[in-house]
Amino acid sequence: MKTHILSADGESLLQAKQIIDAGGIVAFHTETVYGLGANAFCDEAVQSIFALKGRPADNPLIAHVHKDYDVGKLVDKIPPYAEKLARAYLPGPLTMVYPSKGKVSRFVSCGLDTLAVRVPSSETAQVFLKEVDLPIAAPSANRSRHVSPVTARHVYDDFAGDIPLILDGGACSGGIESTVLDCTGEIPMILRAGLVTREMIAEIAGDCLFYEKCAGERPKSPGMAYKHYAPGCRTAYFTSDELQNAVRCYLEEEGRGGLPYFLCREGLLSSAEYRVLSLGACAEDMARTLYARLREGERKATLLVAIEPKERGGVMDGVLNRFTRAFGRETDET
Repeated sequence: MKTHILSADGESLLQAKQIIDAGGIVAFHTETVYGLGANAFCDEAVQSIFALKGRPADNPLIAHVHKDYDVGKLVDKIPPYAEKLARAYLPGPLTMVYPSKGKVSRFVSCGLDTLAVRVPSSETAQVFLKEVDLPIAAPSANRSRHVSPVTARHVYDDFAGDIPLILDGGACSGGIESTVLDCTGEIPMILRAGLVTREMIAEIAGDCLFYEKCAGERPKSPGMAYKHYAPGCRTAYFTSDELQNAVRCYLEEEGRGGLPYFLCREGLLSSAEYRVLSLGACAEDMARTLYARLREGERKATLLVAIEPKERGGVMDGVLNRFTRAFGRETDET
């Protein structure tokens, strides 16, 4: 199979609809990361996503719809605070979990009685979803546990020859996956942190909590696996208080003839002295650049030495969630 990377225009959108209607898979741009989409009503199509990614069968997917789609056809019991949040932040990088009406394939939610729904703001995603006019089940368009894709080329690197079409919308502006918010209770609860922060949600809804996963509990949301978003190279991980140890690790790798790189916030280490992949100076920059830097690191480095940023709260909750999971470290936020 030949994989085509095309802009979303009349011809490519028609091709995308034909692929989806036939039970196939189309990768498409969103404002967060690229998605790997299939018809959410079709069991075989949804199962093919899991098979293609190598995704665990208990890791739910998100149903993506266009901004004019009637979400009430898919879910029940939308609380007033969720309606307010939808008016404030959708279309945008917020996924909302509701009781499911059971209309989509049972494989989308992996047997749970809930459904995660997202309305992306990306123009490419919107015209694609309008063209097919049905919910598209989509995880990030990368091999399971690999770094999420923020360009069409990243998708191609993982799936060339395995999917027919990638709808190219350029580099993703957000850079980390959407916030996933459980809207089934009286108080909204963040299952996965992202660009729509706890503070932003609480401002509209009055309160917001972080979900704490119990040992052995099934994932209620994508991205809750322990090690996720991992680069395909050797890695080492240090907190910002362990900077001397990080430098020692870097120099030891260099002394063995290796090619180490640091992954850290802007200005922490001199690029004149060390090979540095800078994440930027603020949380929004770090969110936007994280996956691109991880992909760059796996291409260049024999050892990627990560130094955890000190900042906490807001968008940094989502950044740290991805940052630590990429290196196999637990987080407290989700």
